[in-house]
Amino acid sequence: MAMARIVRRPLVDVQAGWPDSIPALLRRVYAARGAATPELAQPRLAGLLPPDRLRGLESATALLADAMAADRHIVVVGDFDCDGATACATGVRGLRLLGARRVSHAVPNRMVHGYGLSPALVDELAALRPDLLLTVDHGIACHAGIEAARARGWRVVVTDHHLPGPRLPAADAIVNPNLPGDEFPSKALAGVGVVFYLLLALRRHLRGAGAFGAGEPDLSTLLDLVAVGTVADLVPLDANNRTLVAAGLRRLRAGRGCAGLRALVEACGRDAARLTAADIGFAIGPRLNAAGRLEDMALGIECLLTDDPARARELAQRLDGINAERRAVQQAMTDDAEAALSRVLPGAVGAPLAPCLFDPEWHPGVIGLVASKMKERLHRPVLAFAPAEPGSAVLRGSARSIPGFHIRDALAAVDSAHPGLIERFGGHAMAAGLTLAQSQLAAFEQAWQAHAAGVLDDGLLQAELLSDGELLPREFDRFHAEALRDGGPWGQGFPEPLFDGGFDVLDWKVVGERHLRLTLRHPDRREPLAAIQFGGWQGQPPSPQAHLAYRLAPDDYRGGQAIQLVVEHRATA
Repeated sequence: MAMARIVRRPLVDVQAGWPDSIPALLRRVYAARGAATPELAQPRLAGLLPPDRLRGLESATALLADAMAADRHIVVVGDFDCDGATACATGVRGLRLLGARRVSHAVPNRMVHGYGLSPALVDELAALRPDLLLTVDHGIACHAGIEAARARGWRVVVTDHHLPGPRLPAADAIVNPNLPGDEFPSKALAGVGVVFYLLLALRRHLRGAGAFGAGEPDLSTLLDLVAVGTVADLVPLDANNRTLVAAGLRRLRAGRGCAGLRALVEACGRDAARLTAADIGFAIGPRLNAAGRLEDMALGIECLLTDDPARARELAQRLDGINAERRAVQQAMTDDAEAALSRVLPGAVGAPLAPCLFDPEWHPGVIGLVASKMKERLHRPVLAFAPAEPGSAVLRGSARSIPGFHIRDALAAVDSAHPGLIERFGGHAMAAGLTLAQSQLAAFEQAWQAHAAGVLDDGLLQAELLSDGELLPREFDRFHAEALRDGGPWGQGFPEPLFDGGFDVLDWKVVGERHLRLTLRHPDRREPLAAIQFGGWQGQPPSPQAHLAYRLAPDDYRGGQAIQLVVEHRATA
């Protein structure tokens, strides 16, 4: 990571009324994140926002209900990332739970169809003879594909969460909390969250029509999928998203997740009973994403839809193998990117404020990961480009950003100033994608750097780590480590607790070529502490005294009461 400045969060008074089961340390952490009460800190499903104010639900549910009543063919069209895959599985499973008899699904292949509901995908879908398409996690930018579908006489319902452009597509209904004028309080829903809310509204619509008789379907059985897609898509975990994720994690920890997710937990060697949002983000999500990056996300969706445990394990093992291949490809591409950037170091004359990286041999499915790695390394916005397919004159780009620089808005500004330069783009504040002709790359880079120069300043380019302060000597124990681990879900907008302080480095060794294993002593504690810094070996021994930013974690490898510090940043004390 780029050299960072550690900034301690301001102390916030903790209100009374907390249960004894929540230790003082965790209460302090919650309060610093704006969760001043137990209800905000650990939200329950009873407090989930109702769907009432989500624009477009009335027309979308009416279209789906009519299609179901007439036994029409509904095709759920997914996307090739984890959010899109879980949203597709949620849509298919949910519609079937609610009584739809003719439900199929489809997903674009990154290398064949490009992003979302494209005209090429519509041509392929014609063989399924759909009556209604339900897009999940995409559609708001798919103007041509939606027009092609409607020209065939199909109805199109769009569910998406990406920011809309100046013109909305000509769909029959659009559900997106980020539409202009939408009054839904949580704008942070992932794609899977949007389709889950559509299903809640559809159940209410069908209930009013007397469709269920004595009992009605339990849509909470879909929350394991909602949790995985929400965490993997890195949307902010506001109170509503934390409600969804926490409920989904409870299902997974209890062994009640769908067969595919249970198999993926097993394949990545995690303990289901102690599963966290970090396990989703670093283990389960990447295995699902790998299918869409290197092969076909249809494999990941099949894993999420099967109810056969043996088939689920077979598919999970295949996804695990693809993910191993993805890691190797990513490492090679990251090495290439580091070599290219080493020739123009940040701070040098002419160094780019927002680097654009391109290699004709790179894989388009992995460029987002490369951009993310370089963004973390440099603390600068980074774009990485690759040919859309081998030898193609069209480039796919992935962009990753830093706080304070809205990457999707930055692309919109370049597009407005230079019409026709970018073929298409979309995304969020921190991540975006784009397509442009290779012949336009130099012109785009010039326009991009000019825009970045007008927005980025030294303050934005200084990485900051927000710390929850120092731990008390008595808080370095298993009880507090487990309380912090289980106190989440932690993630974007509700970050995992991070502490800082000075330590003596008693011993160290390099493990796995890139990582540092440390033995530390806290100045007010006699017993030494074990620590690990992933990627911490930079070729120089650590100083005898170090100031560390770290997470306190149970050390399940050693077991018992063992704990370890996971070092996020190390500086000479």
